[in-house]
Amino acid sequence: MEPPRENADILWLDTVDSTNSVLRERYTQSANLSIIAAREQTRGRGQGEHSWFSTPGKNLTFSILYRFGPDAPYLLEASHAIVITQITTLALRDYLGSRGIGSRIKWPNDIWVGERKICGILIENKVTGRYMDASIVGIGLNVNEETWPPQLPNPVSMKELTGMDYALPGELVELRARLASRYAAASSDAGRKALDSEFREHMFILREEP
Repeated sequence: MEPPRENADILWLDTVDSTNSVLRERYTQSANLSIIAAREQTRGRGQGEHSWFSTPGKNLTFSILYRFGPDAPYLLEASHAIVITQITTLALRDYLGSRGIGSRIKWPNDIWVGERKICGILIENKVTGRYMDASIVGIGLNVNEETWPPQLPNPVSMKELTGMDYALPGELVELRARLASRYAAASSDAGRKALDSEFREHMFILREEP
């Protein structure tokens, strides 16, 4: 892969409990679309009470800040918060597709390749009245992982799918560009309508057998 590129909007930290927690603490001084990334996350969270497994230095574990409101690029009503999920999941599909990996969106916040999970997303929204102020979106993407705990039923990584090693800083720069592009696309009614249509096309709901 090409060498990592510097990006002032991405802050890498060695070890944190949770990148969402760190970004929440730095919320007031953090710019729109800024990222906190960690080489090791000691208390990374998934949906509900689940934790997120990641060998230190092997995967992308990070959080991105989306800002909305009068001082941000556009307003977003709280009733339209699904747009946050759409921006993020479609950007991840874009990025994975650029690496030759086809994926689909498992409702509400996972990315799967075939029948295996490659990415989890944790969204925390800040709302005032009718409108979104911001959203902190935590993303765990399996990149170079090859060894999994036995209790995980269906994980997969980019390396397992392609046989390639990936330089994490450079990959995060590319992924941030995809997230920023989808965020910009959601600034208009037409853009949000297109996002919704594409999201529904690639989204599925996992139904348990009766």
